[in-house]
Amino acid sequence: MSTPADAAGTICAGCGAQLGPSMLACPACRRLVHAARLQELATTGREATERGDAGAALAAWREAHDLLPPQARQRAVVAERIAALSATVGSAPAARPRTPWAWIVFAIAAVAGKGKLLLAGLTKATTVLSMLLAFGVYWTQWGWRFAAGFVLSIFVHEMGHVAALRRYGIAATAPMFLPGIGAVVRFRQGMAPVEEARIGLAGPVWGGVGAALTYAVAVATSSPLGLAIAHTAAWVNLFNLLPIVPLDGGRGFQALDRAQRIAMVVVIVGAYWATGNGLLVLLVLGGIYRLVGPPGPGDERAAIEYAALVVGLAILAHAAGLNAGSAP
Repeated sequence: MSTPADAAGTICAGCGAQLGPSMLACPACRRLVHAARLQELATTGREATERGDAGAALAAWREAHDLLPPQARQRAVVAERIAALSATVGSAPAARPRTPWAWIVFAIAAVAGKGKLLLAGLTKATTVLSMLLAFGVYWTQWGWRFAAGFVLSIFVHEMGHVAALRRYGIAATAPMFLPGIGAVVRFRQGMAPVEEARIGLAGPVWGGVGAALTYAVAVATSSPLGLAIAHTAAWVNLFNLLPIVPLDGGRGFQALDRAQRIAMVVVIVGAYWATGNGLLVLLVLGGIYRLVGPPGPGDERAAIEYAALVVGLAILAHAAGLNAGSAP
């Protein structure tokens, strides 16, 4: 017959000592409180690694890491395994199609995969309800059609973060919209600077692609509304590249060494010279400010992504703004 304490899981299975709700090891016999779950996670992590699913393996090992006491030797071993697996995410060369038809199939599969993730994001009640609230607020300001396009552009941006978090096996909440601010995705697990940079920049990457597609459709259909949405989406994603935490650009700068940060400032200055976008002045000031702080480990991919985003979004915002101004 079990006692209420047993049912609550506050009795050590090894020696019967009383356990606090946040204890990870028994203070009497040192038995791991979550030993059974840790065994399951270790098995899951190994199996996922064997089949080449780094995201699933990382998710299992990250959960195991959080269930181990800070002083446990196993925790350090698991941390090393997480670091090794994380380094493989996005580093392995993808198999490239060799024929035109294969490229078409590859592109369709890629778009379908992203669309499936976007639809999955709309199955969360918190996302849908907060999304409708934001839509209502923006509707009162700019009309329902612009509000719908603007909210969808924010959703695409946030799902870029969700996709990157999944790749790195980091548990996170569904996007929650905050009218007047944007939206947020919350997570509790820690991450390395390179992981933080790539996850942070994934939002503007997805948002930038969404804005570019909106611009292309707007130009093809001569839609002033589409141009306005594309311009606003490009501007918002460019603003998110401001190199100040907690914005995405601040997270991107976390991984850059001092030379890379100097290069980013030069790129931003060049983008300002080419487009005259006043928002880039703020990015320059933010970049100079980040030169004073401690440098990151250096990540070439994050530097290239950041530079491409600054240039691409600045040009897109400039082009959409010009076309919107000349539209009938």
